[in-house]
Amino acid sequence: MDFKSQNRREFLQLMGMGVGGAVFASGLSGFASSRPKPESADDFYFLQLSDTHWGFKGPPNPQADVTLKNTVALVNSLQRQPDFIVFTGDLTHTTDDDDERRKRMSEFKQIVGGLKVKNLRLMAGEHDASLDAGKAYQEFFGQLHYTFDHKGIHFVVLDNVSDPGASIGEAQLAWLRSDLQRLDVEQPIVVLTHRPLFPLYPSWDWSTKDGDAAIALLQNHRNVTVFYGHIHQEHHQMTGRIAHHSARSLIFPLPAPGSVPKRAPLPWDPAHPNQGLGYRGVDAQARRDYRIDEYSIG
Repeated sequence: MDFKSQNRREFLQLMGMGVGGAVFASGLSGFASSRPKPESADDFYFLQLSDTHWGFKGPPNPQADVTLKNTVALVNSLQRQPDFIVFTGDLTHTTDDDDERRKRMSEFKQIVGGLKVKNLRLMAGEHDASLDAGKAYQEFFGQLHYTFDHKGIHFVVLDNVSDPGASIGEAQLAWLRSDLQRLDVEQPIVVLTHRPLFPLYPSWDWSTKDGDAAIALLQNHRNVTVFYGHIHQEHHQMTGRIAHHSARSLIFPLPAPGSVPKRAPLPWDPAHPNQGLGYRGVDAQARRDYRIDEYSIG
């Protein structure tokens, strides 16, 4: 897929209609390889949406009851639909009420069920899973961690949220080790997770306590890229050869790590209601180069 052509223009038009921003990643980090291209490999793109927080109400987004619905409509209007869509956590906003938690998950499921693309890859955020160890989430959306393959790329979904202590845990790390052991070291891997695996800003809960153990396992492979959410803004970091990219939120932006004394949503700007919001298109191309173009409005 070539985002330099009609699809890129469509995304820019969508941004002008109110989504607020997009990132296009052409290829995935470290994909250069002397190995022949697998027969299953092919150009494709997918969308990453994150931190929709369905059920949120408050001054940081007075339009919270329509933001997700509007995004579904905008994605549906794309001339070329993505191969699949990933939601990297915090599908719903946290609540202590078990019945309300399930109500929000049911509503979220119904709303995203309106997407033209039916291949959805979902994962939990701490707002979805930390209060009940992911029990309600699993009732509606299935496993908390899993893998899938698409056109020559191996995808790994990690759960670093169902433990309220922000750990992956020994059992899941053993599962990850076993999964990676069966792969060639050149196999392109994409990891999807909610919290950052590296210690971006631990005092703001922007880290995973045993994320270094997962990174150590992944470092044994040469072509790994991590996409995550949680921090409600774009951020890019390398740990060794692994590139980590965070996605914007679809509910409200948060300040840059450590830029203010206390983490809190950025103030709502009625003149630019979608400032700081957005989603990412990831373009995996057979030429195996790597480029990220960032756009914003407002």
